[in-house]
Amino acid sequence: MAGACIKYSVLIFNLVFLVFGAAILAVAIWLRENKDSHEILGIGDLNINPSISMNILIAVGAIIMMLSILGCCSTTQKNRFMMILFFIGLLLMLLLQMVAGFLGVTHKSKIEHAMNESLPGNLNLLTSTDEKGKTFQKALFKKQDKLKCCGLVNGASDWGNNFKYFSTSCECPSASDSSCTSYNGKTIYKQPCFSLISNLVSKGFSIVIGLAFGVAAVEVQYHLESLTLRLFPCLLIFLINIYDEPNINQMLQKSTGYQVPKA
Repeated sequence: MAGACIKYSVLIFNLVFLVFGAAILAVAIWLRENKDSHEILGIGDLNINPSISMNILIAVGAIIMMLSILGCCSTTQKNRFMMILFFIGLLLMLLLQMVAGFLGVTHKSKIEHAMNESLPGNLNLLTSTDEKGKTFQKALFKKQDKLKCCGLVNGASDWGNNFKYFSTSCECPSASDSSCTSYNGKTIYKQPCFSLISNLVSKGFSIVIGLAFGVAAVEVQYHLESLTLRLFPCLLIFLINIYDEPNINQMLQKSTGYQVPKA
């Protein structure tokens, strides 16, 4: 009975984490394909490639899914080869967590520093007329509408003569709103976008990375505990053989329902 409970609990756990792995994988792919943020963070003097972090998350999600499938198969079919692959995968996941945790902390600080140092320097892209500038302008135009902000550092004046082309996403719905101001005959948001984008990237990076590796850490811990439970009967058999105490066998049957096979 106890063996069946352990079996089904491990099976259910693996199915739940299969869903978690799929969710992390889907979110990471969506973030990786989010062109607007990449264009703002990766253009001009910035040397930031958010795809690296997203690729790590994609790998974590894929590994969690593969480990969950292996765990389900090894539990239901009692396949020794799958079990070996499963625990090798657990070891690789643990190593990946350690490496990714270190990279996550260092890259997060580097991204924040690079944004604080370099993003304000890209103000000239808002007044530029070349293709690089137009790409940056379109990306910020979309962010203005979503974040309810205008300009990059100093507000609407950052756009220069291009303001007339990108003013629609800056406009406030109400002139009486305290977050709005008047500029060139239009009622616009007075909050610049730089601080909002910086906070959004920092919080998003922390939440997504923390969620991914937190789930992975719980999975490794749970499977190590399940391994201990599976080895528990073997340990008791060893104790019986060493100490030759019949009471241990009786205690084992009462507590777990497991009966030690007779030699």
